[in-house]
Amino acid sequence: MARQGSLPYLLGSDFHRLAYVEFGNPAAPAVLCVHGLTRSGRDFDALAEYLAAQFHVICPDLPGRGKSDWLPDSALYQPASYVVALAHLLAAINKPVAWVGTSLGGICGIMVASAAHAPVTRLVLNDVGPHIPAASLARIRDYLGNGPETFATMRELEAHLRQIHGAFGPLSDQQWAHLARFSARPVLHGGFALHYDPKIAEPIRSSVSLDVELGPIWDRINVPVLAIRGAQSDLLLPETLERMANDGAETLIVPDTGHAPALMDIATMSVIRDFLLP
Repeated sequence: MARQGSLPYLLGSDFHRLAYVEFGNPAAPAVLCVHGLTRSGRDFDALAEYLAAQFHVICPDLPGRGKSDWLPDSALYQPASYVVALAHLLAAINKPVAWVGTSLGGICGIMVASAAHAPVTRLVLNDVGPHIPAASLARIRDYLGNGPETFATMRELEAHLRQIHGAFGPLSDQQWAHLARFSARPVLHGGFALHYDPKIAEPIRSSVSLDVELGPIWDRINVPVLAIRGAQSDLLLPETLERMANDGAETLIVPDTGHAPALMDIATMSVIRDFLLP
């Protein structure tokens, strides 16, 4: 059962609130699950419930998403800002953590795990690595800019999610309904909008002309890594996964998925659990 919480973090000259849900016994080993660009911590409900018997699982909503505060300036929607917020959460957890990061959440994980004295003990990277092709970022930019601003019904919102996130894998109707439920926010005059600040798209629109290279910080990571790739992913390329394997990472390729596996199937969740167990 999910328990909701939040904490303040200082970004620039203002305090904001970071929301999260947690599962399991707070005395158990901690696992921090950090979601992708347009998603929320509730994407990890299935994985968190699967791990809760053995771990304390904490799933934040990144700034501007879910129940976390929106930021006043779109220029703040950058990984460095997210790491500031997550560092406050790590301080509140105040013990070593394993990190599970999907896409953007994995980028944040690479940044944190590469820092000196980081509390990260293990790192699961879901469909992201040290090289991110510009073409995949352009695809993300396009779906951020082309969707409707509002949806008359939850059915319409769910249909939109099924279209833009079909690469998550062969999800059940119940799983899509779950994602839709936590992807929606009511709007003033009726209907629903997606749960994130539309301004999160602005930085990515101006930064997709070049590949993103995270090699220098990737090379500083010295904890065990599990790299997961969707078999048809355009963001974590086969050659990047091979590089990660050559650097010592364990790897898993999830069939029938692209960017990024939803981490809701038993086979994938069991691999993650086994990797996280001491």
